[in-house]
Amino acid sequence: MQYKWTAVWVTTVGIMMAGIDTRIVVVGLPSIAAQLHADAEEAIWIGQAYLLAGTVCLLLVGRISDLFGKVKIYNIGFIILTLGSAFCALSQTPFELIVARVVQGTGYAIIVVNSSAIITDASPKEELGAMLGVNVTAWRLGSIAGLTLSGLILALVDWRGLFYINIPVGIFGTVWAYKALHEIGTKDTSKKMDWTGFALFATGLTLVLLAVTYLSYGISGSSLGYALLVIGFVLIALFFRAESKARFPLLDMRLFRIRLFTAGNLAQLMNGLVFSGFTLLAAFYLQIGLGYTPLQSGLAIIPLEATYLVFSLIGGKLSDKYGSRALSTVGLLVTALGILYSASFTSATQYSEVAIMLGIIGVGNGLFTSPNSRAIMGSVPANRRGIASGFRTTMYNVGFTASYGLVILLITLGVPYTTLTSLLQGATTSYLARVEFINGCRISAIIFAIIEGVAIIPSAMRGPKEVQVPVGLEGHGSD
Repeated sequence: MQYKWTAVWVTTVGIMMAGIDTRIVVVGLPSIAAQLHADAEEAIWIGQAYLLAGTVCLLLVGRISDLFGKVKIYNIGFIILTLGSAFCALSQTPFELIVARVVQGTGYAIIVVNSSAIITDASPKEELGAMLGVNVTAWRLGSIAGLTLSGLILALVDWRGLFYINIPVGIFGTVWAYKALHEIGTKDTSKKMDWTGFALFATGLTLVLLAVTYLSYGISGSSLGYALLVIGFVLIALFFRAESKARFPLLDMRLFRIRLFTAGNLAQLMNGLVFSGFTLLAAFYLQIGLGYTPLQSGLAIIPLEATYLVFSLIGGKLSDKYGSRALSTVGLLVTALGILYSASFTSATQYSEVAIMLGIIGVGNGLFTSPNSRAIMGSVPANRRGIASGFRTTMYNVGFTASYGLVILLITLGVPYTTLTSLLQGATTSYLARVEFINGCRISAIIFAIIEGVAIIPSAMRGPKEVQVPVGLEGHGSD
């Protein structure tokens, strides 16, 4: 077997496992909240902690991978993700589960960053879109498994089974990666780390995400929420300023001279915010608004994931022939229209309408994701692919992580926070509470559709050329 296929299939196991862990608690959050007596804040952080830990580590992981080798770091990530899954299954309180999800998220960051970089190193330029499309498909299969298996597992055993299933997969993947993968990429020879930059970025992003959580409390948390938001954005601004002057930066700011890289990442950020937030919103709507069980809810979301899977492959293949701009832009438009359609739903909406809406959104995201990833990864030199992959995934995950708190914040524009907590815990099923909840879902859908529409602007402005590497980035970057 050619090594390019070895790289694709081995990393497929890792990316699929990461996809499972990202989605597996979405459908199960109401059940986990009820069994662990978690309030709305704790329930959201059970999902958010995984993504937060993964997101703040992405740039650091990308930099370390460029320095010491993508394969070596990838293997370590598989071990961490497997151990994190075991810790999750053994948790006794919401706090313990949140901490265990942080461990999982660290392993997730390592796997996701290095999967794309390993494939990019091993693939011919003319096949890169298709190869990354397989990687995206693996993520989608993991997402489908996470959403559907969670409902099945919860119907048979308690929530701990959601994490036990990862352990044998993790052991298999770790052994296979160790034996099959070898280093062929270019390393950065500087051997320097930017710890100041990492501290500024990690602290700033954490404060922003905490701010979104506090703002969802309403008046009681607004003052602290706004304060954290301001401080977080100031720290992130200081991070970008520090990186522009650092001799050995965590994030090479010269990458932003590449139009494809910059525009693709802006679109990635907004799409990550919308898609992940809307998926959680859909799970809440199906269970609280329509009264579905976790199993029914997981099965009901399959049209979203199935169409995403198919059109990710189609989009990746087409982008190799026609480029990324048109496909990515059309994908964002289709997604925005699908989400806007959902704003008309009520507690009496038929599932056939829900399935059509989910299918439309899946098609749109499939057309966007693979071409956009191809444009970003194909636009940077080989010795910057680790950090480029790290930043690309960071942009998606910043949106992904912020979306969990944003969903609660937007829903509480239509239903009080205490009522939402009661609905999540199953403490109330009153008609008035459900009407308020549906109103919150409608507001959320409209705002998500607007954000996705705004993402069309940078996507359309990315330019027609596929490679725009500026002078000074072709070397090893050790100057």
